[in-house]
Amino acid sequence: MNQYVTGPMIKRLREEKKITQQQLADKMNVSDKTISKWETGRGIPDISLIEPLAEALGISVIELFAGEDIVNTNKSFHMLKTKFYVCPVCGNVIHSTGEAVISCCGITLPPLEAEPADEEHSINIELTEDEYYVSVGHDMTKKHYISFLACVHEDGVEIRKLYPESMAEARFRKPLAKYIYAYCNHHGLFMEEIKRKTGK
Repeated sequence: MNQYVTGPMIKRLREEKKITQQQLADKMNVSDKTISKWETGRGIPDISLIEPLAEALGISVIELFAGEDIVNTNKSFHMLKTKFYVCPVCGNVIHSTGEAVISCCGITLPPLEAEPADEEHSINIELTEDEYYVSVGHDMTKKHYISFLACVHEDGVEIRKLYPESMAEARFRKPLAKYIYAYCNHHGLFMEEIKRKTGK
């Protein structure tokens, strides 16, 4: 059975919190036999119990659905650890600065893995007096296009949403800029380091 909540995870989280099956059952207003069934895979929690179960175990509902808890090892905030997520349903663009469980339109989104810019997705960066002009030599058709351009700074992220049949270009402020990202809706995320591209 393809469970939406796994018994081993419930058991592990319960044991990590040093509570018994009976104590968890009391928090959930169910019997300890019910908890035992969940943990051994002989039953699964009703959907109405998911939120209270997640709260009792000290994790988010999304983590419970995903079957794993996320521990953010990014203890010191650093923008250069930015991760991007794109929802395949609505096109929403989300970024985080460390490990996270991101969900949109009912889907848990994986972080995008950036590849070095290739010939088809060449990222052109021109330095002006106070900003970078960025363009991508890529067709912008209704079905195949660059969905967004982003510039990661040491102190923030700028994202420019692009649309089919528009130009694949944007301008970003110069100070502290480190990386440019381009997301192709067919081929994924590409990256170019500003220092390497401009020689500055």
